[in-house]
Amino acid sequence: MYFFLSNLSVQDIIYVTAILPKLIDITLTGDNRISYTGCITQMFLFLFCATVEFFLLTFMAYDRYVAICIPMRYCIIIKKSLCVSLAAVSWLIAAPYSMMYCWLVSKLIFCGDQKINHFFCEVKSLLEISCSNTKHIRILINVIGLLFGALPFVLILTSYACIISSVLKISSTERKFKVFSSCFSHITVVVLYCGTSISLYFKPDTPNSQEKDKLLSLVYVAITPLLNPLVYSLRNKDITNASKRIFNLCFSGRPLP
Repeated sequence: MYFFLSNLSVQDIIYVTAILPKLIDITLTGDNRISYTGCITQMFLFLFCATVEFFLLTFMAYDRYVAICIPMRYCIIIKKSLCVSLAAVSWLIAAPYSMMYCWLVSKLIFCGDQKINHFFCEVKSLLEISCSNTKHIRILINVIGLLFGALPFVLILTSYACIISSVLKISSTERKFKVFSSCFSHITVVVLYCGTSISLYFKPDTPNSQEKDKLLSLVYVAITPLLNPLVYSLRNKDITNASKRIFNLCFSGRPLP
């Protein structure tokens, strides 16, 4: 789990670095221009990190499934070599997938008002300002979205269905709570990230859909990377105790003994 978390952290750093600095610059200076190369690069990094995160969250769900449902075989199944291979698959699949979209968008013709109705170079927003026929790209988004988005999400749900089934067989309430608490961090991130991402790309388009898209995008571009280190560190006893001392010092004026 910690190996996958380290990969998730690297992905979050790339994610935030690709989008938020430019957004802050736009907010502070009011200069909302971006070069063509910068836009394509931003789109590549966004798609790259989004795909990697879906795969990593799926593999982390499998790790929890093995640890809870078949704990006696955990060390046999979840070997270091398997973890490295799964992480490598995440990065290696995401790269050509992202490059494919960048290549398709680079072939489009943009004419007239080239104002992107978004706070970063998101694929659907770029398609909206193109004069070319984008039907094939939109179909591709739905097909690959099902493959790299909905399918991993279904696998995550399947893993947790098996986990819940196993936990319900435990007689001790304390042990049930302990098992569920080990999954809470991962479930929180899955709901925030997968829920917003899937709803963004599979919801029907409406006259005000782009405004809703920007709000949903903000959740997984800024809020999820911000919450990831906090959520996953809640079960760390040192961090929990330090948080309690800080909270007590701020609100009661004296540290915990």
